Amino acid sequence: MGNEPASTGINGTYGARRTNGVNGAHHIDSANGVNEVNGHSNGINGHTNGVTNGVHDHTTHARTYKLPTFAVDEPRPMKVVCIGAGYSGITAGIRFRQRVKNVDITVYESNAGVGGTWFANRYPGLACDIPSHAYQLTFEDNINWSAFYAPGPEIRAYLDHVVDKYRLRPFIKLRHRITGAIYNEGTGKWHLTVRRPRAGSPTEAGEHVEWDWKVDYEEFEDTADVVLAGMGPLSRWAWPDIEGLESFEGRVMHSAQWDMGEDGKGGWEETVKDWGDKKVGIIGVGSSAIQMVPALQPRVKHVTNYVRGKTWLSASFVKERLVKLANGEEVSNYVFTEEDKKKFQDPVYYKDFRWQLECELNGANPATLRGTPMQEGAKVAFREDMLKKLAKKPWIADHLIPDFAPCCRRLTPGPGYLEALCEDNVDFVPTHIKRITPTGIETEDGKHQDLDIIICATGFDTTFKFDFPILGRSGEDLSKRFEPHPRTYLAMAVDGFPNWFQCLGPNAGVGAGSLLLILERQVDYAVAATLKMQREHLKSMDVKREAVDDFDAYLESYFPSTVYSEKCRSWYKAGKIEGRVVALWPGSALHAARSLEHPRWEDYNYERLEGPVKNRFYWLGDGQAVADKDPKGDKAWYLKEVDYPPVPA
Repeated sequence: MGNEPASTGINGTYGARRTNGVNGAHHIDSANGVNEVNGHSNGINGHTNGVTNGVHDHTTHARTYKLPTFAVDEPRPMKVVCIGAGYSGITAGIRFRQRVKNVDITVYESNAGVGGTWFANRYPGLACDIPSHAYQLTFEDNINWSAFYAPGPEIRAYLDHVVDKYRLRPFIKLRHRITGAIYNEGTGKWHLTVRRPRAGSPTEAGEHVEWDWKVDYEEFEDTADVVLAGMGPLSRWAWPDIEGLESFEGRVMHSAQWDMGEDGKGGWEETVKDWGDKKVGIIGVGSSAIQMVPALQPRVKHVTNYVRGKTWLSASFVKERLVKLANGEEVSNYVFTEEDKKKFQDPVYYKDFRWQLECELNGANPATLRGTPMQEGAKVAFREDMLKKLAKKPWIADHLIPDFAPCCRRLTPGPGYLEALCEDNVDFVPTHIKRITPTGIETEDGKHQDLDIIICATGFDTTFKFDFPILGRSGEDLSKRFEPHPRTYLAMAVDGFPNWFQCLGPNAGVGAGSLLLILERQVDYAVAATLKMQREHLKSMDVKREAVDDFDAYLESYFPSTVYSEKCRSWYKAGKIEGRVVALWPGSALHAARSLEHPRWEDYNYERLEGPVKNRFYWLGDGQAVADKDPKGDKAWYLKEVDYPPVPA
């Protein structure tokens, strides 16, 4: 063996001959056969700097350090705060507790109950404009929806059920409002200022009692390793800027702050039981107004709907499903019978029903793209359907049917809206409002309508600029970073704001398809990021600026191919007619789900938690797993997690 050529050694290079050569380098006839370099006959993997006692010289290799006492899979404590207890916060509460060991999680909710926008909104006719069986969590079926488009109180009850089933109540702090969030670069933690009602305050009596968080409060501070912001785009409403609004002597209400009365009991029907002789003005033609008009029309003396813009009332992309359920009858909604619900008790039938429904919803994405057959077909079908329903007052179509494409602004099926506009006690006023007087509304053509009640269904602040400071590295304010529009990474993160993730934030919505699918995937992403921080003992993970830039370039390249970029006033564009699309994901719902499925960790910068120990493998711990250190630990746990491959047929 002493005369074998170098090629038979292990990693031998440039050696003519070796004896038991191991990792030889630049040396001929090394008698000891172990990397003798420059005369260091006992060296192992020697380099020109030499080797002392078999330990690599620290000038070129990492220093040794005292091993920590934790095991490689021993979960370090992680503190997570979710802001908001709507769909996002509830889902996060479930998934973080399921997947992250040793987690301390708190969900702060400013309202007096869970549900987010579904708790805050109580207006007449409130309902989901997505089929109810597709507006539920993928892992939590409900077979008892009353209708194809479920009323708001049922959705709120569904979320209450989910919270109770997964025992989330102890982790949700109601009437706790975040008023500040500041990142501490030294500790890698977020410092949150939280307000709650004063102890003994009457707001503790029940959810129907309003809480003035600007006056009646006590304040405390909390910290978090990770924050998941789940405030959503439909959580901040404001009064419209109309001259004279404060001078009206009748009753003024906002759709997002419906007055439920002193005891707060009963539904919206109870709140309008004495409106039979009232003349009601409804301002707006968004989803809220479209639902309120048909709900109030049979219960009041007169309704006047003031409409500034145009909108499509969709004949529903799942119209065939509706017609099939109704045995061939054309309906705008369908109430499930006891026979239907009995069929849903069969898991196979139910899962197939839901699968087909969501396939149809997600299959509508081509309607959002310019010039596709589905887009052109939707325009024809929607126009015909609207004209048919407006047959008694065809002139309304001239003021309501848009020139822009369907899906440019948010679609709603609007069950009963067009039919209600044709009733004798409803007026449709497309003339812009000039001012509000003490007795009613005056339009720009000089006409005046006396009213008893004015309802502002004028939408929400969708700029994603929150009403409290969010300060990242160097005190940078997130609201200022979102000027003139939000820039994010995959709608999840913002550079300079470490350990801060967003759910249904900027560019996270969907114009067609399943919104909750995206929401669940965003929660999964935040959970995966938290697990990475926990596993690798990271103090922070902060998305790279160039990654944000690249996603922004993709977003700007995508939207011109869609109908969202056409001229139409939409909350997709923060209430503007033209400009940046700030609310929607640049792609389909399925595209978003796939994009978030496998995080690109290389797009982040990291800081380690260990302070003086600058070794990327510090997280390897003391060389043991938890099962090694626990006498009763499962020493063959991997046999319980075997991924058995299918045997080819």
